[in-house]
Amino acid sequence: MKKGISLLLCFALLAGMLALPASAEGQGGGLLRVTDDISVSPDYDWTRFAGKKVTLNVYNWGEYISDGSDGSVDVISAFEQLTGIHVNYTTFDSNESMYAKMKSGAADYDVIVPSDYMVSRMIDENMLAPLDYANIPNYAKIDDTYKHRDYDPDDAYSVPYMWCTTGIIYNTKMVDTPPTSWADLWNPAYSGNILMFNNSRDAFAIAAFKLGKTINPTTNAEVSAGIEELKKQKPLVQAYVMDEIFDKMEGGEAAVGVYYSGDAITMIDDNPDLAWVFPKEGVNLSIDNMCIPASSKNKEAAEMFLNYMCETDVGVANCEYIGYSTPMPEVLENLDDDLKNSQIAYPDESVLAKTQVFTNLSDETNAELDTQWSALKSYNESGNAWMVPVFLALAIALASFNIGRKLRKKMHNPY
Repeated sequence: MKKGISLLLCFALLAGMLALPASAEGQGGGLLRVTDDISVSPDYDWTRFAGKKVTLNVYNWGEYISDGSDGSVDVISAFEQLTGIHVNYTTFDSNESMYAKMKSGAADYDVIVPSDYMVSRMIDENMLAPLDYANIPNYAKIDDTYKHRDYDPDDAYSVPYMWCTTGIIYNTKMVDTPPTSWADLWNPAYSGNILMFNNSRDAFAIAAFKLGKTINPTTNAEVSAGIEELKKQKPLVQAYVMDEIFDKMEGGEAAVGVYYSGDAITMIDDNPDLAWVFPKEGVNLSIDNMCIPASSKNKEAAEMFLNYMCETDVGVANCEYIGYSTPMPEVLENLDDDLKNSQIAYPDESVLAKTQVFTNLSDETNAELDTQWSALKSYNESGNAWMVPVFLALAIALASFNIGRKLRKKMHNPY
């Protein structure tokens, strides 16, 4: 096998058909070695874009890929060496911020990583390109459990990347009685020491679990019930955060926080005083997916990237660096024992039986949730909330007056 591959590649090189990077070479076991840590399937045409100056714009969550730091594998660099494709890699911190940027047309991306419900929303709005699975044969490595989900029932637009649950992370040195319930996040004993999600869906879900309701509201009344519960909690909250939670929890700046299980593993590794609990009411199970925007100008190269990310060695490198849970059985088998047996990353059935999954909300409900979430963020329980819009109105009026003066001056002297 090794000899046959080498001859084939040499022939192709002499014919000028491809330019295999020097770091990619055959190895025993029928794999193609890219680096000391990454080997890929040899029967895939990884070099079809070599020499064509292709750039892929990849938009992913922060802290969500093995990037070469802390002794990890740089999987992006390995992909570039293997394929000759340059990757421009940037990050976002929530589905909503990613969606807003995509919707605005402010940037062009070739690969994005939305969560389940956002995949559904983007499909409905014709924002995603249908995938050609002839270019993604490694899709076969995904476990059937993560295929044909409600958000993409025909698997036409998405390839599962990682999955996780939500829960409570807390500092054992700062908490006398460990939390066991979402309701504990309304406990005055934690006042000023609570970190909450800074996005509407995850924050609403916590209130819904506390109330024993669905995390997928269908009426304005259901939205209002959850937001009102969050208003009661707001005076106790130190900050609404996303990636900022790493520094705050690892640095002992807050006693309790809410976040994703994969990131909890990273935080606990960095600060052993931290611990994790699955609240008794149930948790959200989320599947993040690799998708290609309909606007991508490099769809086939993007599909190659998706296929590469489903290579076993790449999956292992990513899981072991970020701590999230893999949808690929072959990757799970090759993880180190601590991660493979982690009850945070791979909880038992008693936890999974009480999970809920986000679904796409109607346009009306999405708009209502966005409106009420924005109102919550500016809500002031002290009774002085009326001052905020008054001062804002005055500021706008003054600014308009000054701008008007400048515009009038400019119009009088256009040259």
